[in-house]
Amino acid sequence: MAKVWSKRFDNALNPFIEKFNASIGFDRKLILEDLECSIAHAKMLGKTQVLSSSETLQIIDGLKKIKEEYLEGKFLPSPPSEDIHYCIEEKLISLIGETGKKLHTGRSRNDQVGTDIRLWLRKEIDNVEILITDLQKSFLNLAKSNIYTLIPGYTHMQRAQPLSLAHHFLAYLEMFQRDRERFKEVRSRVNTSPLGAAALAGTKIKIDRKFTAQELGFEKIYKNSIDAVSDRDFCIEFVSASALLMSHLSKISEEIILWVTDEFSFAKLTDKCATGSSLMPQKKNPDVPELIRGKTGRVYGHLQALLTMVKGLPLAYNKDFQEDKEPLFDTAETISSCVKAMTILINEGLELNIDKLSDSVENDFSNATDLADYLVDKQVPFRTAYQVVGEIVKYCLERKMLFKSLKIDDFKKFHPKFDEDVFSNLEPINVVKSRISEGGTGFQQVEKEINNWQKKLLF
Repeated sequence: MAKVWSKRFDNALNPFIEKFNASIGFDRKLILEDLECSIAHAKMLGKTQVLSSSETLQIIDGLKKIKEEYLEGKFLPSPPSEDIHYCIEEKLISLIGETGKKLHTGRSRNDQVGTDIRLWLRKEIDNVEILITDLQKSFLNLAKSNIYTLIPGYTHMQRAQPLSLAHHFLAYLEMFQRDRERFKEVRSRVNTSPLGAAALAGTKIKIDRKFTAQELGFEKIYKNSIDAVSDRDFCIEFVSASALLMSHLSKISEEIILWVTDEFSFAKLTDKCATGSSLMPQKKNPDVPELIRGKTGRVYGHLQALLTMVKGLPLAYNKDFQEDKEPLFDTAETISSCVKAMTILINEGLELNIDKLSDSVENDFSNATDLADYLVDKQVPFRTAYQVVGEIVKYCLERKMLFKSLKIDDFKKFHPKFDEDVFSNLEPINVVKSRISEGGTGFQQVEKEINNWQKKLLF
């Protein structure tokens, strides 16, 4: 079949340019959405009597047949068709003849592709929402099992204060919750129909845009036909939300990579989520978190590509928009695979070294703030208490000892308000327990938050 625009031209496209111009190699991913869109459009043309009842039924039956053949592997969209939209139109005409040429009445590929992408992306967002929820449940289960497991908290990658490990994991639930909320917000803007905007100016054909929007499950329609065909904000928003999701996955990936080193030894990898070295038989490599960390840059790159694509584009539709699909498709696939992989890693691939974690909070100065707070409870001004504890830390470091190695007389040399109860106050379990402020790491607060998350995630 000749190109849809061929009568305007005297000569055929250069073969290389034809291949360069085509999008069928990647936009065939939209085939089911294009068929769904076309069926809704045909129904509308029948409803408004632009097509007769028999023509409408013939077209819809033909489109359903194409879907059936595709799902059975009998119809494989491919070159020389330029894109998936024209490929389906060609197939429809070959099945039902001249009536198939009426399907494109009142629409353009510009509003058609915009509709297809939104239908596809809507499903992807719904899938991502489920995947993130599953990941949150995995972290919550880990938190529930480790309320009283302690871990050093870090700032600037230096030991800071001891924490409940559950509190550490709950921080990721908060991050992933913001991710879920962002995707929901993006979905609300994805869920607007451009169908009927035609090329850019609307159409004189009697159409019913609200009917097709309702048929396709859109909440509303674009109010401006120019904006409808030129808007790619929703693509950028999706990839932006995805980039933030990947930053959170990369953050926990980096922590896991550190935790499973011999230097930290806070955890070890199971055989289900690690590989070995081709040369060094002792190695067990954290491939899953390393890959997730690496793929984060890939998604960041897609965001930059889309932002650059739309920069300075005049209204309305431009061929540049063909470049929106590959970054979008790859981003959706990347975040889905990374969330799934992280969920498996958390569920099956990580064994915490509880003894090492307990040891780690017993042998440092991460309870220094609590020593200062102890003096504050004795009515010593905080800044004075802070300086006193600084002197004690210096004293201990010079003698290669810890607070717990000091005698009460040693403490009293620095301030007379120290008493025997200082030692129980400095025990890591009591340090963590004392963090009773809302949102803090105290065990009561952590248990409260775990209960809240169980309700949120409908356990």
